[in-house]
Amino acid sequence: MKHIPRKRFGQNFLKDSAVLYAIIDAIAPRETDCMLEIGPGLGAMTEKLLPHLERLDVIELDRDLAAYLKKRFPPDKLIVHQADALDFDVNTICTQHDRKIRIVGNLPYNISTPLLFHLMTFADQVADQHFMLQREVVERMVAEPGSKAFGRLSVMLQWRYDMEMLFIVPPTAFDPAPKVDSAIVRMIPRENPESVPLDALEKIVTQAFSQRRKIVRNNLAPFFTEAELIELGIDPAKRPEALSVEQFILLARHLPPLPTDDVSQPLP
Repeated sequence: MKHIPRKRFGQNFLKDSAVLYAIIDAIAPRETDCMLEIGPGLGAMTEKLLPHLERLDVIELDRDLAAYLKKRFPPDKLIVHQADALDFDVNTICTQHDRKIRIVGNLPYNISTPLLFHLMTFADQVADQHFMLQREVVERMVAEPGSKAFGRLSVMLQWRYDMEMLFIVPPTAFDPAPKVDSAIVRMIPRENPESVPLDALEKIVTQAFSQRRKIVRNNLAPFFTEAELIELGIDPAKRPEALSVEQFILLARHLPPLPTDDVSQPLP
């Protein structure tokens, strides 16, 4: 099929066979897996996954590509959902089996962050996730406290997942070639994440990183006094990237009731 990649869908199709086989090795699919692929495109990874599985569900937004995939692969093996992954209810996959879902995909750069947060709402039903993302995004996801890459994405995802960057993928592995490196990340939901109201954690993290160059005392002034921060064991003179995930969770647990003119902004 001759398909012109569409910029509005963030389409960059993986074409390098060596990279594809490396990804399959990392995923290690099993016949009885309940697996969902996001953004299959022309089916390069789909083709490598199918021989290992009884069935594979895929989500493809592009109507033309969804139709092509339905024609290319057996309908009893490949279930194509022509839908927006940002709105898709993952719980509808493999409902006849009492198995957790494995999610894989080459995520479009333009929606990667909101999609990761959307998928986080289904983490209890997910066994693991293997994604290809922009290298910079993966570095932010796995960043350690104290590094320049540590921020909102790091805190929110590390609270819910154990994550590991597996390997780098160069632009030459794609058609068309993106301008940046990509990377493969493995995400395994934590079985017992720290108990904290998600909305409170979002508010604290968003406010803390609203101005990275300012110290915690200034950024969190709408929520905590300096004395309250010290009482919680938080150094008010530190910058937000110096706090640990556990400290953000602690702050969220002590978040006071917010006024109606809430100063925080939603995560992107």
